[in-house]
Amino acid sequence: MSVDIKREVLRLLREDEEFRYTVAGMIGLDEILKRLDGHERELVGLRKETTRLWDEVVKLREETARLWDEIVKLRRDMEQGFERMDRRFEQMDRHLDALGARWGLMAEEAFREGLKGFLEKELKLSVKRWAQYDKEATVYGYPSIVEVDLSISDEKTTLIEVSSHVRPSDVLLFVRKAQFYENATARKPDRMIMITPYAEKEALQAAEKHGIEIYTKV
Repeated sequence: MSVDIKREVLRLLREDEEFRYTVAGMIGLDEILKRLDGHERELVGLRKETTRLWDEVVKLREETARLWDEIVKLRRDMEQGFERMDRRFEQMDRHLDALGARWGLMAEEAFREGLKGFLEKELKLSVKRWAQYDKEATVYGYPSIVEVDLSISDEKTTLIEVSSHVRPSDVLLFVRKAQFYENATARKPDRMIMITPYAEKEALQAAEKHGIEIYTKV
């Protein structure tokens, strides 16, 4: 731009109000346009960043859904595994119970057989087994066969109960057996004996109350 043109422009800016406002408006518009261009570039960048973040959110949701599916599957597998273990433990419990019951019966029977010599030698008693059906359920609370060891000598009846461990409940059961025997035979036992290597203190007290002799030195 020549010096003359510059001078003329400056003069017009000083003297011509309309010209001055026109130039000012043009300068302001250019600045606004520049700023708008800058804002638009920033918006484009923000849109790209937003798109990228949204893509990551979508991927995160998909990953979360996949992990949740795996957790549900793992929980289901664990529940099924626990159910299988429970069934196995139940089977083991049944086997152990059956084995324990069988061993208990075998041990008790062996104990009874071992004490026959004691009964014959020390107490001079010849023992036989007496059994009868209790249809009125007076002994066990339900109809069942009631068995008790019996010795008859010199017309005296002795009822004998042999056990590896005598509790108060065993004493009361023996009393019910004696009452059942008396009702069934119309013959009152002259003597009631329990033979055991171990009797609980309460069992000894109950036996004394009901007139039952307990022998523990076997």
